[in-house]
Amino acid sequence: MSGLWVFVCGPSGAGKDSVLGWAAQQLATRRDIVFARRMVTRASLPGSDHDPVTPQQFARLIGSGGLVWCWEAHGFHYGIEARYAAHVAAGKTVVVNGSRAHADGLDGEKKVRVVQIVADAEQLASRLELRGRDAPHEVTRRLARNALFSDLRADHTILNQGELADAGRQLVDYLVAGVGSSTQR
Repeated sequence: MSGLWVFVCGPSGAGKDSVLGWAAQQLATRRDIVFARRMVTRASLPGSDHDPVTPQQFARLIGSGGLVWCWEAHGFHYGIEARYAAHVAAGKTVVVNGSRAHADGLDGEKKVRVVQIVADAEQLASRLELRGRDAPHEVTRRLARNALFSDLRADHTILNQGELADAGRQLVDYLVAGVGSSTQR
């Protein structure tokens, strides 16, 4: 049996972290679906879905083969530990909180599916302002970056405009449907 990587990506403010968190909670008892924790060169905040590493630690992980996937976004380095590849090799689905730029470069990978979470521009701007993590010029930069990915090839798209449970349920349904068993990129 062959496993699968599912890269979940979307613009800043689309609610990707919330949707992933909701889905992970719903699927916590499933042994065939694993939600990977990212290594990020950014401090961790309460509720963060990543493990913080210094740039030096990140470079050592790359140099030692400790990361199976890595990318850069918004001035930070992100990586998925190589240990998750064993789950895929064992036939499991590994869900990655990814980057659109990285996912765009994965086109044609047979063991990879891309799920894009989106929201309209007004919703994105509102959510970015509410989270208060970025200065106004950074919010503008993040929103402008969306034009770069208008043609991202996704295997599934989730519109996150309403209740979190609605978008979360769509991701759960996609993962449970056995995306790796019947679809090819």
